[in-house]
Amino acid sequence: MSPRLLLAAGAACTALLAPATVPVAAGADQAGARARSTGTVVMSIPAIGLEDLSVVPYQGSPDDAPGTRIQDRGLAASPHGPNGGAGPGEVGNYIVTGHRVAAGGPLRDLPSLPSGSSVFITADGVTYQYTITTTRTTSFRQPASMAAQRAAVPGSPGAVPVRAMITVTTCLTPEDDAAGNFWRDAQNNPEHRLDKIGVLTSTKS
Repeated sequence: MSPRLLLAAGAACTALLAPATVPVAAGADQAGARARSTGTVVMSIPAIGLEDLSVVPYQGSPDDAPGTRIQDRGLAASPHGPNGGAGPGEVGNYIVTGHRVAAGGPLRDLPSLPSGSSVFITADGVTYQYTITTTRTTSFRQPASMAAQRAAVPGSPGAVPVRAMITVTTCLTPEDDAAGNFWRDAQNNPEHRLDKIGVLTSTKS
């Protein structure tokens, strides 16, 4: 075989052996990325005096049984997977849940957090700064409201995310009780959750 034919054959084999480049939708590999993360994740919210609260990632949905068990240890939980959210700094909705009145109430002052405040997430040596832009309330008795909370674009199920966002959420137990709403779910969580939503504004290694 001539050198020119050998070169052409080699190129063809290389093309067949090379891995295909397939576009991946935003957030499609979030669960895998989270699973590969081995470092500690902590959250700080200076405006409410919260510093270095450990955030434990797990596969699930906000305030489900595994997430509630994490929160019951006085930690924050971050669900990922089909019914959860993105990872720190990833395009999509990074969800962090924590108790307000139980287990030391690490997020006791979250309702007072004003728009424009910073939330810092440090993961694997990188600090992500999110700025709070919106406050919403989620009802755990309304599937549509729950879907809006865990949507890739918070509050907008079905929308395609184009930037990294965060939802920091805690219970509205005192408010529900004051209104005479004593409904509880299987984890003894009240109906309503307060969601503080923000966007990623800076990243620092």
